[in-house]
Amino acid sequence: MSLDIRMPMGIMFAVFGLLLREYGQITSTDPAIYAKSLGTNINWIWGDVLLVFGLVMIYFARKAMKKPE
Repeated sequence: MSLDIRMPMGIMFAVFGLLLREYGQITSTDPAIYAKSLGTNINWIWGDVLLVFGLVMIYFARKAMKKPE
């Protein structure tokens, strides 16, 4: 039994990344919410990081599926 955990993990991180990125984009009009982070939109940045990580995990999972055994 071979269980490749990369695909569900990649999907989960990609979805969370998209949600966090969209939240950061929606709240970017209110500068007071980002005063503690010196005006940096942390939600947008970490949303991008999670999205990229999720897409990399999906890429490696799909690459492993195509590999003949």
